[in-house]
Amino acid sequence: MSGRSKSRSAANAVSTPGSVSCDERILRDCNQIYTDADSGLISIAQTVGLALLPPRKKITVMLMGNHSAGKSSFINWERQRFTSTLISNNCRISKGVSEYLTTEICTSRQKRFSLVTFVDTPGLVDGYMKYPFDVDQAILWLGSVCDLILVFFDPMGQALCKRTLNIVEKLNECQGEKLRFYMSKADEAGSDSDRQRVLMQIVQELCKRPGLNKCGFDMPTIYIPNPNKPSRCVNQIEEVCKTIEKTINQTVQITLNSLEKDCEVVTWVVTDKLITDRHLSADNSQSHCIGCMLGLLGFFLLLLLLAVLLLGSLSKPVLQMILGEEGTEALKPYLVPVMKALLSVPIQHQLYCCGGLVMVCVTLFLLAYLAFRTHPTMSGWQKRQLKEKLDYVEEMVKKKKKKLYEDYLRQSVGEHDMA
Repeated sequence: MSGRSKSRSAANAVSTPGSVSCDERILRDCNQIYTDADSGLISIAQTVGLALLPPRKKITVMLMGNHSAGKSSFINWERQRFTSTLISNNCRISKGVSEYLTTEICTSRQKRFSLVTFVDTPGLVDGYMKYPFDVDQAILWLGSVCDLILVFFDPMGQALCKRTLNIVEKLNECQGEKLRFYMSKADEAGSDSDRQRVLMQIVQELCKRPGLNKCGFDMPTIYIPNPNKPSRCVNQIEEVCKTIEKTINQTVQITLNSLEKDCEVVTWVVTDKLITDRHLSADNSQSHCIGCMLGLLGFFLLLLLLAVLLLGSLSKPVLQMILGEEGTEALKPYLVPVMKALLSVPIQHQLYCCGGLVMVCVTLFLLAYLAFRTHPTMSGWQKRQLKEKLDYVEEMVKKKKKKLYEDYLRQSVGEHDMA
């Protein structure tokens, strides 16, 4: 099967209906469009000097907070709803961290939460607590690569952990749009007035930090619902789920927009490369013509000079003997004017004239050589390959992208109608 046939097969591959959610299928298909071994956008872009990154198939949600803030309990509760990859402790980002990395795969397939990877970070404490790796730098790096950062504050004495606040302040400098704050274990904070007092203390402490003193600071109160332990405290834990779902929607939109933008960039660069190669080929042809003309002119002048010097020094009988009477008569109209012009020059300057003609010939040959030094161009095979890639992006990838957009919009309209 040819490369183009494989490309079309890859682009026409359709996910099995009903096996995955629409969002999961869109992200998976977008990832395949980029990473397909035969005709992925990444490999096409590499042929024209572009570097593209494939979209992720899931969003990454990092949980951080002080010790006993309820991060692991929240993830365990979500395991009943999310299809997720649970990463305990930290990710492999520096020496020693990988030794403390553990993973857990959940296989439940409810709602759209198969698109979430949870990262559970170590509980943070003040004082002389020693971690086996640089936990601050690990969390800061994870915050730079994840899509959402959930910060849990425990109202039972650890809410104002300085280490937690310091990391939050640093994350806010570059990842502020990802941060979401929650007061966890709100049902254990005592009465409503106690809970409000703790909440105000946390908000006031955060607002003291540069960059965190925003108006309308939002900090929902959450706790893990327990049928055996009813509570009158308002539980906004569903808001966390809605935030995660909103991040999923944004990620799908960003992925589709990036796919469209990357298709346009690849199309433009490939088209520009083909047009540039065509212009270079035309310039090379023109240079070849100029080089040939200059070379022929230099060769003619050199030949004429040699003929004058050689034949002008021979007597007429010798010329007739070498060229014959007809050949001598044929050259006579060309040689006589040149010989007269040469003889009109004083004998002491004739050598300079001959030297000047030689220099003119050398200059013409040099210019001809430079004219033949043309720009490198693509071979016919390379141009055909590039045109096939351009046709594939235009005819196949953009059609698939349009279909994914339609599926996403259809789902969004359906969800809106259901709401």
